[in-house]
Amino acid sequence: MIISASRRTDIPAFYNEWFYNRIREGFVYVKNPMNPRQISMVSLKPEAVDCIVFWTKNPEKMIPDLKIIDNLGIAYYFQFTITSYDQEIETRVPLKKDIIDTFINLSEKIGKERVIWRYDPVLLTRKITVAYHIKNFENLVSELHKYTDKCVISFIDFYKKSQRNMKPVNPLVLDEQKKMELAVCFKTIGDEYDLDMETCAEDIHLFPAGFSPGKCIDDKLAGLLSRRKIDARKDKNQRRSCGCVKSIDIGAYNTCRHGCLYCYANYSDKMVNEKFHGHNPVSPLLSGEIGYNDTTEVKQ
Repeated sequence: MIISASRRTDIPAFYNEWFYNRIREGFVYVKNPMNPRQISMVSLKPEAVDCIVFWTKNPEKMIPDLKIIDNLGIAYYFQFTITSYDQEIETRVPLKKDIIDTFINLSEKIGKERVIWRYDPVLLTRKITVAYHIKNFENLVSELHKYTDKCVISFIDFYKKSQRNMKPVNPLVLDEQKKMELAVCFKTIGDEYDLDMETCAEDIHLFPAGFSPGKCIDDKLAGLLSRRKIDARKDKNQRRSCGCVKSIDIGAYNTCRHGCLYCYANYSDKMVNEKFHGHNPVSPLLSGEIGYNDTTEVKQ
């Protein structure tokens, strides 16, 4: 079983204390996003977990205690997002220089093969142009290429939530021509620094630009890190263009505090703040409590 922690929120940035409590106790409860009264108990014991995939924009607070996971012998790697956007787009993400320092620190601590850099989502506004991306992407590559083997890109998908939140910055439509132009530039820069370039869940084929589709939840990498044979099939709960294998996500929607305008996982800041301030780090649930009429099942 591969654990995703988490597509729905940034556990390393905001809920690392809760996560370490769950690892110590060996299980976590997860609410079904479509039916919150249905709760699954997911084992986090070493014999049950093949690998943990962390998704984050800032794992600084998590790094000092990674030895807790190491001592249990559980394999893990990070999907670490660093974009070129400022706090107009990523309203509460720390300054880039600090995030880059954290990226380097994490890589030096656990090895660059376990820190995958995500440059996503790629979006355009009147201010954020193709030239803007090329300049800032190359600046980031020059600082990060020694500390990772791979960079993953994806282009923005305008979900209803992100459409509403992005209105103040007037996002532009990214047609196939613009996507291909950007992809060719990204690949050229990546090649100059010997950095593997992959795409994430892209409907447009970027093979002419030299890209291959990636797997963010990667059974091959998980197997290498865990030294286990992992028999995992494609995750049917993700988009058709997503290459990820099956995993169990232990996060919760409407709990990430980064405030990124393009986020698909939050409905409103008000809801996020309510859930964050109601968070109990010793609860088996990341958000909320178990109700009288809730049902629980063991998730395999």
